[in-house]
Amino acid sequence: MLRQAHRSDVPAMQVIRLTVKENQLESMVIPDTDVIREIEDTGRGWVVEENGRVVGFGIANQEKRNIWALFLDPEHEGKGHGRKLLEAMTEWLWENGDEPIWLSTEPDTRAEMFYSKAGWTKTGLLSNGDMRFEKRNPD
Repeated sequence: MLRQAHRSDVPAMQVIRLTVKENQLESMVIPDTDVIREIEDTGRGWVVEENGRVVGFGIANQEKRNIWALFLDPEHEGKGHGRKLLEAMTEWLWENGDEPIWLSTEPDTRAEMFYSKAGWTKTGLLSNGDMRFEKRNPD
């Protein structure tokens, strides 16, 4: 089940963020207050639940027009959850503006292939080494 994220989902989202195999956080943890700000003030978040348990989440930032986060519990990859989350975030961002949207991820990862297959265009490397992708509203 896909639904809008609430601040009560943040602990489960943090667990997922720390268990991913790619795009791992190396020396920091994103504070809960930052995640809450992203899902309540500067953007919106969504979660995917299976049997009442959050197994994936995505966050879109309206101010920056980007996909701020998209992560799945590694045991729940390959089930279409990432695609559903990405579609929900993309549609919401375009409902709130026609400007291109963007995201970034580590190069040479499954995530990079996922975004390419989803129709996102690589636009180059960021200063931190991440690959930047953009997508324009087809309407």
